[in-house]
Amino acid sequence: MTTIHKKKNGKYLIITKGAPDILLQRCQNYINNNNIQSLNIGIKDKIDKYNKQMAKEALRVLAVAFLEVDILPHNIETQTIEKNLTFIGLIGMIDPPRKGVKEAIKTCKMAGIKTVMITGDHIETAKAIASNLGILKSSDLSITGSELDKISEESLQRNIMKYSVFARVSPEHKVRIVKAFQSTGAVVAMTGDGVNDAPALKNADIGISMGKTGTDVAKNASDMILADDNFVTIVESVKQGRNIYDNIRKAIHFLIATNIGEIVTIFVGLILGMKSPLLAIQLLWINLVTDSIPAIALGLEPPEKDIMNKKPKDSKKGIFSDGLWGDIFSEGIMIGILTLVAFSLGCKLGGITVGRTMAFISLGLLELVHSFNIKSEESIFKMRNIRK
Repeated sequence: MTTIHKKKNGKYLIITKGAPDILLQRCQNYINNNNIQSLNIGIKDKIDKYNKQMAKEALRVLAVAFLEVDILPHNIETQTIEKNLTFIGLIGMIDPPRKGVKEAIKTCKMAGIKTVMITGDHIETAKAIASNLGILKSSDLSITGSELDKISEESLQRNIMKYSVFARVSPEHKVRIVKAFQSTGAVVAMTGDGVNDAPALKNADIGISMGKTGTDVAKNASDMILADDNFVTIVESVKQGRNIYDNIRKAIHFLIATNIGEIVTIFVGLILGMKSPLLAIQLLWINLVTDSIPAIALGLEPPEKDIMNKKPKDSKKGIFSDGLWGDIFSEGIMIGILTLVAFSLGCKLGGITVGRTMAFISLGLLELVHSFNIKSEESIFKMRNIRK
């Protein structure tokens, strides 16, 4: 970034700030004890050493330089005003992560979510911040945009999961990174706030823009706007999303299994030559009360305590995957058979009226017990919310 200031003597002062490794290439001199001296290789190496030292301390480093001219160039462009500069010094700024971000990243790891840092910062700064947050582990790799240009598409796709930090990247690099992760079958969520993030937000499976600091371009390119600009909120939304999915699955599981139990009760009873085990009014009661209310309750279940310790669901699998159909049919048949057993015992003990009463009570109780069975994959005695 460059600003131009007119001095009282009629001359112009051009002040430029930017990344040290880039700005130094545009400098010819430096300030030493208020004297302007020629910038040689030795001094550049010394500046680079301080730059890396500050970056390793998780500081975002900016270089500042200036140029004084008598007359402004006709065309004010990078090539005309950002050259032959005099180096002033380095500025290191700390941008501490928000409260809870480190814990949220840890939760992501337990949930099978890989968190990656993509930044325009210096590679050393990015690595230091990523290490502090738990994003970059000892076995993970980091890479800069210039190094990324030298890697073929096939090699990047093959090794993309090894990288956790991408520094000094351009908008084109961000899109390439997103597509490389997608090539592994991963569902990619990308966050961003600037105009240069828009292409990557558009290409990601879930583009998330910042609601407070995000530009309109970024917001229009995204699928979701994060109102509080907080990474912790994204992790919480993943938790809520998993809970909603689980609750829908539980409700469908319960409703289909219990309805199969009712069908088995009536259909098998008729095939075996029995009188109808249930009257129409009894079936109506079961469907309206014993089926509906527990299904609604299952749909409003709070998240299980270990919900973020489970691996992500395969996005290509349907809601009935992982043997759900088998569970539904086996449980439904069991409910139907036990209801028929109760009906038969009742008929032998007190006639058809007693048999239907026992079948009605048994079916209702079996469905209620089954609703508790579906609440969690854990044992009913280990469930924390058994009374809710």
